[in-house]
Order: sequence, then structure tokens, then C-alpha cells
Amino acid sequence: MKIHVVAVAGTGMGALAGLLQSLGHDVSGSDVAFDPPMGPALASWGVRCLSGFDAAHLEPAPELVVVGNVCRRDNPEAVAAFARGLDVTHIAGALDRLVFPGTSPLVVAGTHGKTTTSAMAAWLLESAGRQPGFLIGGLPKNFDTSFRAAPTRPRRLDTEGRLRSAPFVIEGDEYDTAYFEKTAKFLHYRAEVAILTSIEHDHIDIYPTLESYLEAFDRFVAKLPEDGLVVANAADKRVVECVNRSARCTVAWYALEGEETFGMPPHWLAAPAELGARETTFDLYAGGVACGRFALRAPGRHNLKNALAAVGAVAQGYGARLDALGPALVQFAGVRRRQDLIGEPRGIAVYDDFAHHPTAVDETLRALRQRHPEGRLLAVFEPRSATACRNLHQHAYEQCWGAADEVHLAPLGREGLAADERLDTERVVGALAAQQKPAHAHRSIDSVIAAVVASAKPGDVVALLSNGAFGGIYGKLLEALQRGADSSSASAPPSR
Repeated sequence: MKIHVVAVAGTGMGALAGLLQSLGHDVSGSDVAFDPPMGPALASWGVRCLSGFDAAHLEPAPELVVVGNVCRRDNPEAVAAFARGLDVTHIAGALDRLVFPGTSPLVVAGTHGKTTTSAMAAWLLESAGRQPGFLIGGLPKNFDTSFRAAPTRPRRLDTEGRLRSAPFVIEGDEYDTAYFEKTAKFLHYRAEVAILTSIEHDHIDIYPTLESYLEAFDRFVAKLPEDGLVVANAADKRVVECVNRSARCTVAWYALEGEETFGMPPHWLAAPAELGARETTFDLYAGGVACGRFALRAPGRHNLKNALAAVGAVAQGYGARLDALGPALVQFAGVRRRQDLIGEPRGIAVYDDFAHHPTAVDETLRALRQRHPEGRLLAVFEPRSATACRNLHQHAYEQCWGAADEVHLAPLGREGLAADERLDTERVVGALAAQQKPAHAHRSIDSVIAAVVASAKPGDVVALLSNGAFGGIYGKLLEALQRGADSSSASAPPSR
């Protein structure tokens, strides 16, 4: 087909365009900019890149127009596509029509851990010889790209005798599809096997109440077929309630040893042996049977749970042998922007991480402390998402910095919020001061950089936490740290 993608340069839409091109379609895409890394990547995949949004980009008329969910209803290409009666869909619709048929989708859903767990599952399936297709919202370091089409091959039996087609691993995003269809993406994903990691109220711009958020997950679980499988976190009360309400399929609970499981006996259980700086080891139990000792290089208890869920889904859902998964798991290299070491200027380790929800912030900082038990940990946080910029989790943001020695808060990444709706960063600083923890609320990114350069010493760790571009802080901070605290650009930080 001739396919045009509107707003193609985002992480998800760009990967979709590359995936469709790899399937043999003729793909073009438009956007306001094609900056690295996505711009050059699109060109290398053979996607024709058209600058700006212009109705002329729809000439000659494509057979399908895919509109990104960042587009508003006045986007000239979307307006023209509907006016001309062209076939229009969104990312979830394109996947449903062109990618999922003939595959057995493994959908990783939950508030936290989707990207890492999806990347782990894809790598484990690859190592077990299952040749999975995948579409992951980050770059998994064990693969060259964030997407791959699934091969066409005969269906295989899983461990319970069910026939499965070639697996296709995808993050089950609960965010909406497009301005013209306000449904959760994961409701379109044809899940046969699912992982449900956690449920905490998020995306307040789409789900104004907790009840509306829970309803989306109820619908997702209810759509799993009777011969499907959901691997669910027994230590998350809302996950337990959701699955018990809605599941018609087989349920396999997972948990770490010692966790409260709300009456659900875990089929997949991990008993941590050593949470080391470079490796986490654990004993794996399946159905109460010891399966041996496994190891994982990604630090943190949350990554151990991600790994446990991925192992359970791959083994029970697709028949992969556990003796093949152990060696593969220790080779998992992680995902870009998830505890991603981006530089060590003057012996100061600088990490980039996507964490923005307070639970994810807490878990990420604890994992970095596990990896770096020596030196101070400086947390640098940009409240950028619709939820993070609001005061929905005000109290949680005052409590989630336990592993950090110093906290720097950047300005809110969204403007125009009412004063009684915004996250109060001054109040966060005050709460941390009461805990005897140094903290600063900054007026600018330059102020953040100056403060971190003035404070960080060799042997320290800096964690940059944002789900966006963070005002281009990454390269600027690395250069400033390399110059050192005596640099003229590292003057005393103006903070409020």
C-alpha cells in the first residue's frame, strides 16, 4: 500500500513507519522537524520525509493515512484527508490492520515497566529461537532497531497445548489513539498473551478519575480470549482486583518472595539472592518447583520483577524452555533512556532515565543507588507529563527521593495550568528540607546545570529524570561537568 504518516518523527510513529516500510509498503511521513536520531533513521529505513504539514502532501492520494495522536483536529493534512474521504486511521488501527494478523501478540500493559519488560520479552523470545516481531517505545540495546516484523510460520504449541502463531511483542499503551477516537491504544492490540505490571492513576489529561483509569484496564483484560494468558503482578492490589473482576483466560500470578500477594498464590516466584552493584541474582520457582538460579544485569527490585514477568510470559505463553532463558536474561543489555549511562565526565556518572511518575522515580533512584553504593546521588527531575505537572501526586513527590542525597527540580514542562492545579515544587523543596535533604527548585535549565556542576564531585552519580527532551540538558550538562566547577558557565545557581 501507499501509506502516509502524519507527525512521523516521534518515537512511536517513526518506528511504526519503519515497520510498515519493512513489510513492503511505500511509506511517506510529514512533520515539523526531522532532528536526530529519528530523522536520519527514517531516511535510512526508506521512509520519504516531507517537511511541515501541508495538504499537498496527500497528492497523489495515499491508500491509507495514519494520524499521530499529537495531531490536533486543525492539522491541515488530517483535515484534508477527512474532507477528501481518504482512508484514515491511527497508530493502533494501522497495527491492527497491517501488523497483527497472522501473529500472536504479547502485550505488556501497566503503569510502570512496559518498555523494559517488552524489550526483555522480545530478547528472551529471540534467544529461545522464536523470532519475535516487536514494536518497543525505546531502543532495546540487544537489537538494532525498536521494531521488527514477525515472520510467517506455522503455529506452535505453548506449555499448555495451545497453538500460537509467531509472537509479536508490543507495549500496551493505555493512552488514547487520536483526537478523532479517544480509546486506549491497547484495546486494539489483539492480545493473546498479556503482562500486567501495575496500576497507578496516570495520564490525568485522558483519565480525570481513578475509576476511568481502572475501567480501561478492566476492558483490556476482559478482551483477552478464553484460551489466552495474563501474567499478572500479585503484589499490586489494583492489578489483583482488576484481573479477578475481568479475566476470562488463564491467570499466572507473579511476585517476589516475601511480598504481600492479596491471597493470590504466585505461579512465578523469584527469591532474590544478591542485589549487587553489577548483577542481581535470584532463585526462580515455577508452580512451587525450583528452576535454578538466574542472573540479571539491570539493577533494582523493579527490574527483577520485570524480568520475572517476561520469563513467565515467554515460557508459559509461548513454550520457551527455561534452560534457554537463563543465559539470555543475563545478556539483556537494557533500553536507551532507562538507567542509561550517557557519560562519565571527570568520573561523575550521568544517567538518563524516563522516570516521571513518583513510583518510577523512587524505584529508579533505588536501582542507581544499588549500582553505585559509593558517592553521592544527585537527582535532577523535570516534571513534564500531564500528570507530573499537576498536583495529583503532590504528596508522593515529597516522599520519593529517599535514595538521593540531593534533589534539583526543573521548571514545570507545561504552561497554562491553574495555580491550584499545578505541582508545587516549592512545597516539595520544603518537605525535603524538613527531611534534612538538600533540594532546589530552579527557574531555568541553565540554573539546574550550574547547580549540578557546582555540587557534583568525582565518584558522584547524576540521574536526569524526564519523559521528554528536558530542554536539551544532556549534552550541555556533560560539557559543563567536563569543564568543571571553575568554568565561568557554572556560576551560583539562581533558584527559588
